[in-house]
Amino acid sequence: MPAYKDKEKGTWYASFYYEDWTGKKVKKMKRGFPTKREALEWERTFLQQQTADLEMTFENFVAVYVADMKGRIKENTWGTKEHILYKKLVPYFGKRKMCDIHSKEVIAWQNEMLNYRDKNGKPYSPVYLKTLHNQELLCKGWFLPSNTYDCGSFVVN
Repeated sequence: MPAYKDKEKGTWYASFYYEDWTGKKVKKMKRGFPTKREALEWERTFLQQQTADLEMTFENFVAVYVADMKGRIKENTWGTKEHILYKKLVPYFGKRKMCDIHSKEVIAWQNEMLNYRDKNGKPYSPVYLKTLHNQELLCKGWFLPSNTYDCGSFVVN
């Protein structure tokens, strides 16, 4: 996929066609990138998001998920979900490719949450751990392939 130099402005732009959800070919263009690499990166990320390609990073997937789910959930529920996404999940899985996240990684994250202690030595409450576990992204098949669907559960004593 090429990127083009805007000779007048001295910046780069990406221009390409893609198929939208209706099957119609649509032209997409974005201008103003300082480098060719940034223009190509933006194009690649955009196309991955459009095709729900599992080669995209978790961070990019969260952007797709947010766009899809935010309007469907009540404001208070969304606040909780957003906190979990950006404070608990993205820092852990953010730069990993979706295709590289399997049950064992999710279980390792769950174990980290189980073993967490604040400055006073208190762990997360069982209710909060259940809230973390119940996120669709983790356990309801949003991104895990069907053979890794069961990612366990938090076991709290």
